[in-house]
Amino acid sequence: MKLKSRKKDILFILIILIIQTTVFIIAGINKSYIHMDEAYSLGLASYNKVNIQQNEDFYNTWHNKEYYEDYLAVNENEIGNYKPVFENQKNDVHPPLYYLLLRIAMGFHVGSYSKWPGLILNIIIYIFISIFTYLIISKLLEKENNYKEKSAILTLISSLTLSSINNAMYIRMYALATLNILITTYLHLKLLDAKGKNYKLLLLIGVSALIGSLTHYYYLFYLAILFIMFVIKYIKEKKYAELAKYIATIFLFAVISLIIFPYSIQHIFFGYRGQGVLSNLINISETLKNLAVYILIIDVDAFNNTLFIMALLILGIIIYRKFKKYKQINEKNKYVKYVLVPTLFYTILSAISSPWLELRYIMPVCNLLFILAIYLVMQLLNNVVKEKTANTILIIIFMLVFLMPFVTNKFINLVIGKEFRNEKETSYSSKAELVQKLKAESNIPIDIFPTIEEIPIDNILLFIKNLKIEPEVIYSNKKDITEFIKSNADLPALYLLNSKNDRFLDEILLFSTLNESYIAKDIEYSEENIKSIMLNKDISKGILIFINDVQENENIINVVRKALKLENVTYLKRLNMCDVYLVK
Repeated sequence: MKLKSRKKDILFILIILIIQTTVFIIAGINKSYIHMDEAYSLGLASYNKVNIQQNEDFYNTWHNKEYYEDYLAVNENEIGNYKPVFENQKNDVHPPLYYLLLRIAMGFHVGSYSKWPGLILNIIIYIFISIFTYLIISKLLEKENNYKEKSAILTLISSLTLSSINNAMYIRMYALATLNILITTYLHLKLLDAKGKNYKLLLLIGVSALIGSLTHYYYLFYLAILFIMFVIKYIKEKKYAELAKYIATIFLFAVISLIIFPYSIQHIFFGYRGQGVLSNLINISETLKNLAVYILIIDVDAFNNTLFIMALLILGIIIYRKFKKYKQINEKNKYVKYVLVPTLFYTILSAISSPWLELRYIMPVCNLLFILAIYLVMQLLNNVVKEKTANTILIIIFMLVFLMPFVTNKFINLVIGKEFRNEKETSYSSKAELVQKLKAESNIPIDIFPTIEEIPIDNILLFIKNLKIEPEVIYSNKKDITEFIKSNADLPALYLLNSKNDRFLDEILLFSTLNESYIAKDIEYSEENIKSIMLNKDISKGILIFINDVQENENIINVVRKALKLENVTYLKRLNMCDVYLVK
């Protein structure tokens, strides 16, 4: 019977992995751009500095594409040199383990940039994420009928939410952090069942804590709550020997972690990121705003825009149970609180302390949030409806999770007229006009956003104008500009950069494909300066102009046009932090 059960587990997991890996590969093929933090990942794993902009010759001189690609790739002469992994993390704000794995993966594609080493690494990590997700759900549902089948379906659905696809496609440490949290959770659930000597299990918990602490510091939020819960458990049960072994294990591997990477103390308590986290944690006035925004982020990404539908369903079942006076006759699940409490604390602490209001900081627990919500629905339906009806309701929820992104996109297309969607902003100042027009046309309730300093209202509204509910880090809306730049790589490119908004790494991928380019930092935009920069450059086919935010684009373009005696100006694209023009 045990062998048959194990074969069923393996079959279900194989089906899940085949489907999710196929989806991830398709998403990877369509990934058209990278975020600046993804560029950081590649550079931190292989370059001899934290940031290419630290080079003395970076600004105000011409460079070829190899100059930028060097930051994004491992070269032949760098094979076997892993020193940048440790040195760069020492000087940055993260522990080194993910970058070591990424550096190894990048060694399989030497000499040029490729998205695939990072993506394949994450896809492999996600195989183990789904395995441990399945094991955790099986623990939670083990007293349910057909719990293996339910666990398999729920694992598959959770692996195909927008947050999961983003996690797999984002070349950062968050997929590994997700795996760390899931392994730690599962091992602690196993510890609840442990009897007698459990040294092997404690060793595994220690190793998982070590790996987690060397991957991302936010992992410690989760581990700390789980640790406190087990300490309280052992004290209540008067299992002082077990308590001593547990505390000794965590303490021992904490010491090992600090021996391996002692700079963690500096990062957490004295670094700018650590100081920022601590200040955010005590800034109560911003807490509710951050949590409100993160609820919206969780709705869109972790629940595919079904969180509020699910919340209404849960509320309805609770009211119905109260009205009908149903009593919960299910046996109390000893595992669920050890998943629920750390997950909620991690979500709240991350939302409060994250430097920017973005999905990535809560990606490691998005799967668990989704699983816990479905688990709550399943428990509330018990004893209220027949099992067949409960299963039908769950199937409807799962179908909604799959379909809601498409439904939402259709709705947005109806709300925002086609003519307005086709309008383009042609300068930074013109964005304000489009913002007001969108607000008047669509009546979108967006008045809360100006109060959130981290989210400029213009960026929010212009994002809504072109919104598609899809994995954001695939950057499908950048495919046209990347293809255009590649096919026009012989055009000289001039980036007119205001250093107050310097996020060049957001656009470094394009510059790694251009034959020659010039980053003009904080120059006076005069005809003389433009002529001097472009002296002896072939502009017979035109020139590409990049202008980053909070500048007078139209005035700058006019200066460029007059200086170079060019007539035609074509607005090409809004990138992450700059606008691109073709002047010829």
